[in-house]
Amino acid sequence: MKKKRSSHKLNTELSLLSLPAVIWYIAFCYLPIFGVALAFKRYRLVPGKSFFYSIFHGSDWVGLSNFRFLMLNPQILRVVRNTLLYNLVFLVLGIVVPVILAIILSYIHSGLVRSITQICMLLPHFMSWVIVSYFVYAFLSADRGIINNVLNDLGRSPVNFYLKPEVWPFVLVLVHLWKTAGYSMLIYYANICGIDSDLYDCAAIDGASVRQVVRFVILPQLKNIVVVLMLLNLGHILSTDFGLFYQVTRNAGSLLSTTETIDVFVYKALMEQSNYGFSAAASLIQNGIGCILLLFASRMVSLVDPEGGII
Repeated sequence: MKKKRSSHKLNTELSLLSLPAVIWYIAFCYLPIFGVALAFKRYRLVPGKSFFYSIFHGSDWVGLSNFRFLMLNPQILRVVRNTLLYNLVFLVLGIVVPVILAIILSYIHSGLVRSITQICMLLPHFMSWVIVSYFVYAFLSADRGIINNVLNDLGRSPVNFYLKPEVWPFVLVLVHLWKTAGYSMLIYYANICGIDSDLYDCAAIDGASVRQVVRFVILPQLKNIVVVLMLLNLGHILSTDFGLFYQVTRNAGSLLSTTETIDVFVYKALMEQSNYGFSAAASLIQNGIGCILLLFASRMVSLVDPEGGII
């Protein structure tokens, strides 16, 4: 009887501990699902009524008009191209670079140096994109930027980077890696720390080199977590970090050919036209295609490795 009470008390404590996360998911993930109806309506705010009343009673159904407006937009091909290419690069480098950094970190024997390295790598993750945009501007500014000051000292003419769209794919990829690689690195490093030490001992007895240890011991143990993170990122293949593409580029109109993604395009359309149905349709397409890709990729992985999928 005492054991049952103890178990019941533990379950209650764990339930209370998870309550904030449950409330967060209900408020920001489940309640907004009702807003999907906006994609098929011409939203009209009814004075004195609630948001949901305005959606379901005050707005007319327009069928697929919002989707048709999105697909027939002359800029949509360029926007989708930018979104897909950036996300594919982020997906590949977001795995390769953190894994390499995590392996390097695992071979640092000094605890102090390892701790300082982790802090320095993780710090950019907690910075807002507004702060990051000022850092980038400090480097790339045409009149006071660090790079242009160096070029001036070398007798070279300054470069206005905010008028050169061909430079920004490299800038955005570099900034994205700088901000996100540290967090991903810690995930992989935690998995490396969990590898059975007997595997290292066996490799040492067999005379394995560092390269062989990495190839035959560390990488196989990281396979599952790599697959899981890859699949989760694949679900957002049509979504981008709004702050990276809007704040860091300072919304420069001359850069839109290489920096405008679906999220920025929809935001600008919403601000300029106040078309809520259009933005809801774009969001529904993004999440719908991402969900399908996630399920498909997980199924393909499960066929190759039954324990590799996430569903």
